[in-house]
Amino acid sequence: MITLILIDDHFVVRSGLVASLELEDDLKVIGEADRGEDAVRLFAKKLPAVVLMDLQLPGISGIETIALLIREHPDARVLIFSTFARDDEIQAALKAGALGYLQKSSSRDDLLAAIRTVAKGGRSLPPEIAQRLQNRLAEPEITPREREILMLVTQGNANKEIAATLGISEDTVKQHVSRILVKLKVNDRAQATAEAIRRGLVKV
Repeated sequence: MITLILIDDHFVVRSGLVASLELEDDLKVIGEADRGEDAVRLFAKKLPAVVLMDLQLPGISGIETIALLIREHPDARVLIFSTFARDDEIQAALKAGALGYLQKSSSRDDLLAAIRTVAKGGRSLPPEIAQRLQNRLAEPEITPREREILMLVTQGNANKEIAATLGISEDTVKQHVSRILVKLKVNDRAQATAEAIRRGLVKV
């Protein structure tokens, strides 16, 4: 029997999941919570085989919740089940300790397969997302300083303003911006802004 707890702030979603999952002889939902803060306490009380969790939660985020869970219970097996997540959020969730990710628009069969895979300690990612994340790992990494500058670029700041804000020379800013354009494979600041938002490198 695979026992689960559901962490999702939408009651209707949790109710639908319980009804659907418990049609299976080998699955049983043994607890529910609507906030990340309650997930760690619920896990300690119930010790489920799988935690099925949304990333968009009130209070602490799904990613923070995963990190807390894994810190307190290193053997916890978490499957992210979310409406939408950017690639950087999925990557951060996996880095925090989640074993899989699935969109809520996925089929019931895909969800059941993902739960059973994660329950065995396996990783579960849709092939297209796994490929995108693999491609990201192969790309040159944006450094923390470049990320700072990228944020200021997306806010419409000129090089002179960025230099004044960060206390560096305008020439240094120009060099950073040039490297950012190369790393993002774009031609100008407008394209860099669009690509940075698409990748989740900056918060809008």
